[in-house]
Amino acid sequence: MDKNDKIYIAGHAGLVGSAIQRYLTSQGYSNFVTKPSSELDLTDQQATEDFFAQNKPDHVFLAAARVGGINANNIYRADFIFDNLRIQNNVIGSSFKHKVKKLLFLGSSCIYPREAPQPLTEDSLLTSKLEYTNEPYAIAKIAGIKLIEGFNLQYKTNYLSVMPTNLYGVNDNFDLEKSHVMPALIRKTYLCKLLESKDYLKIANNLEVKYESEEQVLDLIAKYGIVRQGETVTLKVWGSGKPYREFLHVDDMAEACVFVMNNVNFKDLAHGGEVKNTHINIGTGSDITINELVHMIKDIVGFKGQIAFDPTKPDGTMRKLLSVDKINALGWKHKIDLSDGLNKTIEWYMEHN
Repeated sequence: MDKNDKIYIAGHAGLVGSAIQRYLTSQGYSNFVTKPSSELDLTDQQATEDFFAQNKPDHVFLAAARVGGINANNIYRADFIFDNLRIQNNVIGSSFKHKVKKLLFLGSSCIYPREAPQPLTEDSLLTSKLEYTNEPYAIAKIAGIKLIEGFNLQYKTNYLSVMPTNLYGVNDNFDLEKSHVMPALIRKTYLCKLLESKDYLKIANNLEVKYESEEQVLDLIAKYGIVRQGETVTLKVWGSGKPYREFLHVDDMAEACVFVMNNVNFKDLAHGGEVKNTHINIGTGSDITINELVHMIKDIVGFKGQIAFDPTKPDGTMRKLLSVDKINALGWKHKIDLSDGLNKTIEWYMEHN
């Protein structure tokens, strides 16, 4: 990308999109075209095409998506596949029609089969069954990968796909019902700390409700697995705590996206007779259990109470560690370790809440 090229970041207000814009700005890029979802509905084909016709971006980062954790994926199954397919089709189709030079599509590590060998290589895609709880979202992202490959092979475009592991960091979605595991645990643990301090007003403010009574607050947070018995506060966490998860700080992800956009082309990834699995994993190459993660967050937040796991709730895939051999060979490696990234993220959340 040249510094004067017009760059469209779809999803610029979200976790990844905002990080990409921050990183690009730090590198001297300034010609951004953005529009909030309240003004541009990317599930609307005509609205998306009109936006591209008017703005004619040179490069596109497709970071917009409907996302959520296990609970949201399982409940909103139709929305997760339908909305993500529409967003992808509209942005990629409009990019082709209006001659975008290069596009980077962001997927997810959930595209890989539940029982695929670890670490997950790009070639394990479509080799066996997906994890049921996030199957609709995964299928949408797989369709995006294949759409990218299809355009490149048929029309000689230069579109790329990257598949990040679990991301976290500043500007994450901390919704207690729809967020991913990391931000949900951070917020719940922070609420536990407030409950230990008996700061009921601050808990009510965090939950965005008017404070009425101690009983009202206790009833509200009990819905999210936070209970107090005597002076002891307990956080109930979904699942057994045994699944392993890999986490990448969003600032590393942003750097990786810009690296790929500037240094990798489709022809570098497409070789051999049958061109497939040209997407690129983005991760750290290491993981920890949910149990270990919860206790790391607990220590950083300063919560002194107890953690109780609920094995009647779904664990999801037991492990999905990404192989990062391809991205490392291309010349990029993550820089922010989990401890530093967690401290930074929790500090930011507690300052803003």
